[in-house]
Amino acid sequence: MAATGSEKQGAKAYYVTTPIYYVNDAPHLGHAYTTVAGDVLSRWHRQRGEKVWYLTGTDEHGQKIMRTAEANGVSPQEWCDKLVTEAWKPLWEHLEIANDDFIRTTEKRHTDRVQEFVQDLYDKGEIYKGGYEGPYCVGCEEYKIPGELIEAEDGTRLCAVHKRPVEILKEENYFFKLSEYGPKLLDFYAANPGFIQPESARNEVVNFVKQGLQDLSISRSTFDWGVPVPWDDKHVIYVWVDALLNYATAVGYNENPAKFEGTFPADVHLVGKDILRFHAVIWPAMLLAQGLPVPGRVAANGWLMVGGEKMSKSNLTGIKPQDLTSHFGVDAYRWYFLRAIAFGSDGSFSWEDFSARYTSELANDYGNLASRVAAMVGKYFDGALPAATADGDAEKAVHEGLARAVAEADRRIGDELDFQGGILAVFDFVKQVNGYITEQEPWKVAKDTSEEGRARLATILYTAAESLRAVAVLLHPVMPETSRRLWESLGAEAALGALADQRVQEAGTWGLLPAGSAVTKGAVLFPRLEEPKKD
Repeated sequence: MAATGSEKQGAKAYYVTTPIYYVNDAPHLGHAYTTVAGDVLSRWHRQRGEKVWYLTGTDEHGQKIMRTAEANGVSPQEWCDKLVTEAWKPLWEHLEIANDDFIRTTEKRHTDRVQEFVQDLYDKGEIYKGGYEGPYCVGCEEYKIPGELIEAEDGTRLCAVHKRPVEILKEENYFFKLSEYGPKLLDFYAANPGFIQPESARNEVVNFVKQGLQDLSISRSTFDWGVPVPWDDKHVIYVWVDALLNYATAVGYNENPAKFEGTFPADVHLVGKDILRFHAVIWPAMLLAQGLPVPGRVAANGWLMVGGEKMSKSNLTGIKPQDLTSHFGVDAYRWYFLRAIAFGSDGSFSWEDFSARYTSELANDYGNLASRVAAMVGKYFDGALPAATADGDAEKAVHEGLARAVAEADRRIGDELDFQGGILAVFDFVKQVNGYITEQEPWKVAKDTSEEGRARLATILYTAAESLRAVAVLLHPVMPETSRRLWESLGAEAALGALADQRVQEAGTWGLLPAGSAVTKGAVLFPRLEEPKKD
């Protein structure tokens, strides 16, 4: 998305990242949930007038990818290329994800820089050679400690995340002196209490580090699908060290100093809670060792649950986002998960809940409001928005309600990553406007053809239309296509310019939509749902 002239030139970009996702299979709702959240956050800050950089991508090395490719009879690179081009990138386009870059860890711009970073640590004495034996989960691509395992009925030790048996690995590795960074990390956490969110996640990480950190195995020598260790090509770099560095390599580390300085570090890393420790412990320790700045915040979202189980391909609860967008639409999909689930908490998905919220909040409250207002401006004023000349206490209450909604939504979404709270603030205002119309009864006022009656009717309809103008701005980061359609139907495109150029923090300024704007009744924003076809 192109920068606008009002952005702060020369300022550091507001840098948002998703995890880079394993391409062992096609994306499911859990992947899309985090990516949509990052997109909404990025769009919100763009509409604040800030310079923004939004990064997503794919993690393509490691034993899990290698085994998946072998099982499908192709090379790891062929497998990754196929999944990225046929599944991952098309889905992000389908969901209107406006990412600025898409990094793949098999790209030369990444692998060369990873080797340089690790070589630097080795030259500084931060890496040494040793041996290790222990339980390893291929799904997590991580050695496990005893407390992270559960026991099956037959006594087999399982990964607590994937519920699959761990493998006992013994190999010669290179190690990063992670254990030396425990005190520094604890000092950093204490000085930056907002670094890890939510608080429950922060407490978990702090307690984990307080127990003492072990040095980190940063190479593998039993397979070759990875970035070679530069001083010893019998080893490949541990996939998590490789993966975490994407946040630096994608923005010019050791290649484009100006871009790197103007972007890095990330302001927000959005991650799943199962990979929080990598981002909140290993990643900042690596950066401290290299003398690089630490990210502003690591925000862990919860798991999407179906039937009480974490959604993933491994337990067959993975659902394709297209299964839902084909029925509810893309904008409703983007809205639903951030509206229904508090970011940072686990949340359960059900078709029935989605249908109920769509009908009640999107179709009845929001969509019906837009349709009614456009229809009445068309019927009573031939589609030309009238001027408000008879404001009273009822209108003053709407003005104040909008100001509150804008301030709360901006704070919750833009600053606190409380997407649910921000969306609810906007929809509370939508309910207020619906209540205002119900109380003012413009269809009855229209029967009064006196000058006072016409002025009162004009004021009611202007108040409603101007309220919708602001709602279109506030919901644009969440539902971009629907908001654009509403913006155009209000005549705001011609009067005020592109919706993407409107500032969210200024959305509450009353009276921006000029009288005389051409209001048209377009297609219904949220059509009535059809019953899904039964197999």
